[in-house]
Amino acid sequence: MDRKQFIAGLLAFGASPTSVLAQEAHDARYTANEITQAGADFFGITTEAMAKAVQHIFGDLGLPDAYIKGDEGSGAFILGLRYGSGWLLRKGVEPQKVYWKGPSVGFDFGGNAAKSFTLIYNLRDTRRLFQRFPGVEGSVYFIAGLGVNYQRSGGVTLAPIRSGVGFRAGANVQYQVYSDKRDWFPL
Repeated sequence: MDRKQFIAGLLAFGASPTSVLAQEAHDARYTANEITQAGADFFGITTEAMAKAVQHIFGDLGLPDAYIKGDEGSGAFILGLRYGSGWLLRKGVEPQKVYWKGPSVGFDFGGNAAKSFTLIYNLRDTRRLFQRFPGVEGSVYFIAGLGVNYQRSGGVTLAPIRSGVGFRAGANVQYQVYSDKRDWFPL
């Protein structure tokens, strides 16, 4: 039985269209256990370490619709740049390659390479990801560790979890632009 037949069956037995859509949206989200396991596998860390970050984010934002796992590099001396690429994963949808980039300005210096695992909220349609997300970031990367910040734009919220190596310290104001095509122009 495919999805359309299942929905038609629910409606035939008296389920309201609103309740069917609400259940379908809930089923398309990821649980804390799914995200904890996927993140721990991706970062190569214990599930306990990943669970602490996930618990904090889920407490603030709830269940995500999607996530991106990828790699990025950044560097700064007052002005900075960040470039990354990865895979957008959504339940019931083929993984899609995505890219992000963006400038930053602030009291920030150094460079780092990081793995990035970004939880996405209220996505509903992949096209909603392809926009500019402003943010404020404060970080100290020295050797390794997990860091989280939130970015919001157009009703979509991103929660990037990063684990990096290198030395980068400071605070900055920045934005990231997400796209389905690689583009090296930072703005």
